[in-house]
Amino acid sequence: MKDEGGVLNRPLRVAYLIATRTGEEERGPMVTMNPRDARSRLLTEGELAWVHGPRRHELATVHIDPGAREGDVVLRDILGASPSEIVRVIKPDLDSRGRRRTALG
Repeated sequence: MKDEGGVLNRPLRVAYLIATRTGEEERGPMVTMNPRDARSRLLTEGELAWVHGPRRHELATVHIDPGAREGDVVLRDILGASPSEIVRVIKPDLDSRGRRRTALG
């Protein structure tokens, strides 16, 4: 999602990366961000968002933390991401039909 000034999709810096282990209760791809960064991307607590990094992109659950620094994100279990890298967090476009063909069309 983009706007003219790039405000809705400005890059974010990975401040910290959490890698969990098998058996841990809290596990799986998650992106933690400041409420203002989430609001500018139209993201709410618990929904899924694309995290686009330099090597790959992955869906992650959004966690909003008022204590998170604006412009930074904390990633959990996102493969291919490293601290200090730049990522983009994007709300999935579920309204577009996309390029997939169906049997009827």
